Amino acid sequence: MSFSSVSRKARSLREFARGLVHTAHPLLVQIIPIRRCNIDCGYCNEYDKVSDPVPTPILERRIDKLHELGTSVVAFSGGEPMLHPELDGLIRHIRRRGMMAGLITNGYFLVPKRIHELNDAGLDFLQISIDNVEPDEVSKKSLRLLDKKLQHLKEHAAFDVNINSVLGGGIKNPEDARTINNRARELGFSTSIGIIHDGAGRLKPLGPVERKVYDDVSAAIDGVGQVLKNLYSGIRRFQDNLADGQPNEWRCRAGARYLYVCENGLVHYCSQQRGYPAVPLETYSIDDIRREFDTPKACAPYCTVGCVHRVSTMDFWRRPQDARLLNARETTTA
Repeated sequence: MSFSSVSRKARSLREFARGLVHTAHPLLVQIIPIRRCNIDCGYCNEYDKVSDPVPTPILERRIDKLHELGTSVVAFSGGEPMLHPELDGLIRHIRRRGMMAGLITNGYFLVPKRIHELNDAGLDFLQISIDNVEPDEVSKKSLRLLDKKLQHLKEHAAFDVNINSVLGGGIKNPEDARTINNRARELGFSTSIGIIHDGAGRLKPLGPVERKVYDDVSAAIDGVGQVLKNLYSGIRRFQDNLADGQPNEWRCRAGARYLYVCENGLVHYCSQQRGYPAVPLETYSIDDIRREFDTPKACAPYCTVGCVHRVSTMDFWRRPQDARLLNARETTTA
């Protein structure tokens, strides 16, 4: 095991311990450095084709603010964050502030030189979601187009890599998820499987063939112990209910443990709830975090945003949320 891997695990354990004893700070923040994307997936409502990168000094100030809030992990998402020309410097800025740095990418730009630059910047983890084996009109994030990128990652990446396969949301060939998962594990990467919404953000239960693939892939992930070691690995019971189109009963801590900071610098619950609470990050405070920690979210039962659920699991055992806070928010925004 390399020194960088040991150091990363030690920092992860440190942040986990801090999260157990202290609730008034974010565990994971996803920040958007650019809304533009180089591809267009049919189920995705998080990109455009025209946006300019957010200026670097503005992003650095946002990162500084997240440090002030005590954030553990800052992950760049998009759009396609690798289109930002100063991404490496921004990763360095996160690391200089003592936070862990992540990247969620479609993988298209991962050539060896670029991977080494991410190593040098201090990236801690990277995730790619691969939707199918062959590209189609729904998604170009296909194994055939990305397999060489995965080989480059295997050979050159000093950071952790997770490959996420998906079901639902218009994905045509459920068996592709099995193929993708097997290939990722063959290359030594951690893996996960997600159930995605359609382009309108709606959840549909999996059909019989999809469910069989989901069960098999989930069992393989569980069998190699990756649920315990990987930040992006699945929470089985939560995913099982989504697969059946059934609601989950859980305490969503979005707005507190998880923040989604859009390109305009507003804090939202997540990518699918843009507009709530839509408070500028520059004015976001510990009081906001404490309020949202205790506020139930009406969208939680059918939520497909796995990263929000994962960071919320740390606090399942804590005090119940207060429905009066949700009612007060709905009355204020009506």
